[in-house]
Amino acid sequence: MYEENPVLHALCTRRSIRQYDSSRSVETEKIQAILTAGQYAPTGRNRMATKFVVVQEKSLRDKLSKWNAEIMGAEIDPFYGAPVVILVLADSSVHTWVEDGSLAIGAMLDAAYAEGLGSCWIHRAREIFDSPEGKKLLQEWNIPADYRGIGFCAVGYAKGEYPKAAPRKEDQILWIS
Repeated sequence: MYEENPVLHALCTRRSIRQYDSSRSVETEKIQAILTAGQYAPTGRNRMATKFVVVQEKSLRDKLSKWNAEIMGAEIDPFYGAPVVILVLADSSVHTWVEDGSLAIGAMLDAAYAEGLGSCWIHRAREIFDSPEGKKLLQEWNIPADYRGIGFCAVGYAKGEYPKAAPRKEDQILWIS
């Protein structure tokens, strides 16, 4: 069905990765390619109201992971050991801020796959960066107060076998002719 079209093939075979090879760091050029995809994702009225924060510093990554786990009420690493976590923020004064940031994350997940990397969308960025401590971090990074968290894109080399897609639901599509 999609094997002949490389774009559709990538879109249909990319999977979320929940185990990363901790012995391999991610090359800067690959991270930049992922960020470029996020920058070029569609935005409402082409406002480009997204910002990206690349977190490679282990202590900050671990702090964000712990914070994220506390919000979910679990004692796990919600970033699954990924060596790179990209925070996606969007300007909440723009009426399409959630959609703009979501499209950016989607494009970044696909770009990571195209670069031979694993990735996973991680939630709870809004809760983290709506908190007083999160707002303080944004202020330290000189990010305007209107920017709110959309999500995190965990990135790294997949550990083990790449997962296969589950069959799609038969009732997902309704044709009205």
